[in-house]
Amino acid sequence: MMKTLEIVIETPRNSHQKYKYDKRSGSFKLSNLLPLGMCFPYDFGFLPGTKAEDGDPIDVMVISEFISFPGCRIDGRLIGVLTATQEEKGKAIRNDRYFFIPENSVTFKHIDFPKEHLKQLLFFFITYNEEKNRKFNPLKVHNASKAEKLLLKAIEK
Repeated sequence: MMKTLEIVIETPRNSHQKYKYDKRSGSFKLSNLLPLGMCFPYDFGFLPGTKAEDGDPIDVMVISEFISFPGCRIDGRLIGVLTATQEEKGKAIRNDRYFFIPENSVTFKHIDFPKEHLKQLLFFFITYNEEKNRKFNPLKVHNASKAEKLLLKAIEK
């Protein structure tokens, strides 16, 4: 099983603003405002040094009891992946979401995947993308073992 990986947080839990890391400036830039009443359910970020099919680093959601901040680096344990396609301008590309638990989490330390949150997380990703005129198509949720295989394959590309 994979050891912990370092994650960089772009957008913290409960944020109504979406931030994106700007490689050129080395800082975080406001990229989007969520509609009233909508916020990120958990910290959202990326795996540094990776590249997903959409050209951005691999997307990560960190499931934890705490809120971090843009630029926070967290060591996390992979617990699963939501495989998905994202359709924009008539073109569908893979845009998976990997789920991690922080190494230093107390509440979620021994949880593999909070399945009771799954329906709400799917709703969040679908709605978030609809607001950006994109279609997000969830394919399947996989456990940590399958997620590790998919992640290693994505990193090798």
